[in-house]
Amino acid sequence: MKKLFTFVILVGFLSGFQMTNAQETAENLEVIPSNYKKRSPIYDYSEKQLNNVDTIPDFASRSTKLKITGTIFENDGITPAKNVLLFIHQADEDGNFELKRENKKRYVHHRGWIRTNADGKYTFYTFVPGSYVYGNELRQILPILKEPGKPEYAIESFVFDNDPLLKGSCREKIEATNPNRILKLDKKEGLFIAQRDIILGKEQVEY
Repeated sequence: MKKLFTFVILVGFLSGFQMTNAQETAENLEVIPSNYKKRSPIYDYSEKQLNNVDTIPDFASRSTKLKITGTIFENDGITPAKNVLLFIHQADEDGNFELKRENKKRYVHHRGWIRTNADGKYTFYTFVPGSYVYGNELRQILPILKEPGKPEYAIESFVFDNDPLLKGSCREKIEATNPNRILKLDKKEGLFIAQRDIILGKEQVEY
């Protein structure tokens, strides 16, 4: 009888261990989806509940601190768009895209996410990036959008009015097609301020 009791206890312990292990495995699968490496970085946020304000890593230590605000509108350009996910990533002040690695996936360190409220407004605290060191390119902040019920897509980058490379036909083209892309910087108490409104369906680009 004593051996039987011991056997029952042992079976119960092993069953409990297996159940716990199965639960942990299931949780890990939820945390790291099977398509994690290939999916868009717009889905890689760690916060359980996104809001409409985010701060890019290293913001506090940068000399060109920048606050970007704006409103995301529906296709009509009037109605604020709710529950829209906006992801941005950028080079550092020297023009380097600093890369990190998590769960065997590489990503750009200077990045952030917001999700709009009913008013469609968003704010990013970041810094002015440098020109990409390996090319004669504009200083840019690169965004990706995700509307409710639709696949994510890239939109036109944020560029800077005071960028010496933003001139000639390049500036003329942007001003003719979407001048909203050009961030005009005002400085207040050591912080650059800029605005960028976005109209859904009007700025999608193909890479």
